[in-house]
Amino acid sequence: MFYVFMFLPPPEDTLMTTTVTQPTPTQAPKKSLQIWLDGKLVDKADAKVSVYDHGLLYGDGVFEGIRVYNGKIFECEGHIERLYASARAIRLEIPISKQEMKAAIEQTFRANGFVDCYIRAVVTRGVGDLGIDPRKSPKPSVFIISDLIAVYPKEFYEKGIAVITASVIRNHPNACSPRVKSLNYLNNILAKIEANDAGVMEAVMLNHEGNVSECTADNLFIVRDGTVLTPTTYDGILEGVTRKVMIGLCKKVGVPCVEKTLQRHDLYVADEFFLTGTGAEVMPVTMIDKRQIGSGQVGPITKKLIDAFRQHIREA
Repeated sequence: MFYVFMFLPPPEDTLMTTTVTQPTPTQAPKKSLQIWLDGKLVDKADAKVSVYDHGLLYGDGVFEGIRVYNGKIFECEGHIERLYASARAIRLEIPISKQEMKAAIEQTFRANGFVDCYIRAVVTRGVGDLGIDPRKSPKPSVFIISDLIAVYPKEFYEKGIAVITASVIRNHPNACSPRVKSLNYLNNILAKIEANDAGVMEAVMLNHEGNVSECTADNLFIVRDGTVLTPTTYDGILEGVTRKVMIGLCKKVGVPCVEKTLQRHDLYVADEFFLTGTGAEVMPVTMIDKRQIGSGQVGPITKKLIDAFRQHIREA
């Protein structure tokens, strides 16, 4: 008689990776992540949406990326307001209230034992048929993920990254407005592919007029002659929550900050350059299109604002 012994591998450990600007997580998540799906917490392996969901078939839906620091939702009101504004812009009615959304987010990260983490809140149009008519999707779907994220390797927060200017432009405002945080990110992804092909981590996107808009997943700021400059909302940007925080921090630490239309030339001759985003937090840029920014090192104003941001998230 022969006996066959099967050894099952241990459960996959959750990668505990943090960025320099993010406090180190102080509590590990449970082995099986819990996902909030249409009112219930379910195991990650059981968190499924239909292949007929129009969020999958057509990118018909909206989402938010949110941070939790020290057990508190960072800029909670700003993120939830933007989520509901994006939904309103595409005539998608979110089936739960803003208060219920906040409670669901809190329930999700606490169920997973997180103190510091990243949240992805998603609202899809829901299950429909194979046509695009949203009237055939009567019930939107909501799901919330809490997990850890590391957009960039840790060492680049100290030395900065190189970027390129993409040939792919940002969406025209009379198409799908860049101010809508929709599930259709193909515009950004095509620019990200160009960055990958160039061997850099990000790409600057221009708008339909040839002016600077934003990067594929971040808002951008430059420093020139002691003043911080960033593109305006009508330059084709997503109105970033972290961007708004950074503008406020500039005022707090006494650094002039101006929202104005920028051209590629302005980036080339900048003294300093940095990006902001929920996932990235604050990332210095030291080269664009093989042109060195300033001294090639992270500049003093950028360092000052990074320190201010770190203090802000500790106190939030």
